[in-house]
Amino acid sequence: MSTESDAMSGTPLESQVVAAPVVSATRLLYWSVRRELWESRSTYIAPLAVAALILFGFLVSAIRLPGQMRAAMALGPTQQYELIDRPYDLAALLIMFTAFVVGAFYSLDALYGERRDRSILFWKSLPVSDLTTVLSKASIPLVVLPLFTVAITVATQSIMLLLHSGVLLGSGLSVPALWSHVSVFQMWLVLLYHVFIVHVLWHAPFYGWLLLVSAWARRAPFIWAVVPPLAIAVVERIAFNTSHFASMLASRVAGGGESLRMPVAIGPSLHPLAQLAQNAGDLSDPGLWIGLAVTAAFLALAVRVRRYQGPI
Repeated sequence: MSTESDAMSGTPLESQVVAAPVVSATRLLYWSVRRELWESRSTYIAPLAVAALILFGFLVSAIRLPGQMRAAMALGPTQQYELIDRPYDLAALLIMFTAFVVGAFYSLDALYGERRDRSILFWKSLPVSDLTTVLSKASIPLVVLPLFTVAITVATQSIMLLLHSGVLLGSGLSVPALWSHVSVFQMWLVLLYHVFIVHVLWHAPFYGWLLLVSAWARRAPFIWAVVPPLAIAVVERIAFNTSHFASMLASRVAGGGESLRMPVAIGPSLHPLAQLAQNAGDLSDPGLWIGLAVTAAFLALAVRVRRYQGPI
């Protein structure tokens, strides 16, 4: 009987191991993105700080709003735009520029920082692939920051419009006249389109390149990110007396063309919806799709480089 009991208790080790739960790739990517946001709080603190400064400056200038509104009523459409609409456009431009700078510096430090502080040893011990890690880091400048930029801009311009309306109402001036000038809903539609086309699609190769440099460089990633493109432009200028590479980079920063250089400037000669229709053809630009293919190549190389990189 004891022999039979011992045989029963001596079950194989395999049968005693509890199978680990299988986590889907989508859930791993979701939690990886959340980890990036938790570790890199500047991605949303910096745009919020700029928005707060814009609102503070607008609040200080509120004492001049009634006088500006009275003066604008006697001016032409161009002058009315400069006095009434320009602050809303300037707020959007400043927030978008901040998001672009934050996204660039984040991408440059995303894979380099984990090797510098040796946290890469911990993250590689987790069941998270290099592909999931790189995609989660790429999603910050390409998905999270653009959405956050639109949300902050909409909130900032809404508060500005409410403050503007309150000041005019307290001064006995016409609030509907202000709302007829500041077409916020049309402005937000153009803003959303611009952020998607320029800050996501056209700027994607920049973020892909910075992530690749971040995965490869052992020190001074900023220099490694800037010097090669600069060297190519200088060599081309000296050897062929041309500047095609520099022009291509400048065009990509601008969003692929002159029509997108001032994305949210709702001037008197260009209605927001007309601007939206004018820019609709930019999706068919071959340079846009070539850039996306280059971005995919950069990210694939970043995944491969990270797979074999260790701490610095």
